[in-house]
Amino acid sequence: MKKAAVFIFAIVVVSAFLFVSAYSQEEMTFVDNSVFTKPERTPSIFRHDEHNEKAGIEECNECHHVYEDGKLLEDESSEDQRCSDCHELKSSGNTPALIKAYHTNCKGCHLKEKKGPIMCGECHLK
Repeated sequence: MKKAAVFIFAIVVVSAFLFVSAYSQEEMTFVDNSVFTKPERTPSIFRHDEHNEKAGIEECNECHHVYEDGKLLEDESSEDQRCSDCHELKSSGNTPALIKAYHTNCKGCHLKEKKGPIMCGECHLK
């Protein structure tokens, strides 16, 4: 009886750890591309905390922006949302398509800071 209880407890603990790790942004290793039905490239490699530490990014809204009526809300963050919650596969009005939003946000910052990958194969590794 004790062995069964210990075994069940171990399974619950391991399952909880895997669940939390799988859905934790801090552990994210690639950009979620599940919204694309036929992605042309592999998902971009991205280690959230490692990136922000190296880049000196402390405020979430530097990447996780929020716009209202076409204006950037400086003190708002969309960190609890997926990019695809606001950006569709096709552009809509002033809202860029999802792929363009990714590239403008990430690659645009890399170009501005003169640091980080800008070529396709540097993020989309095979």
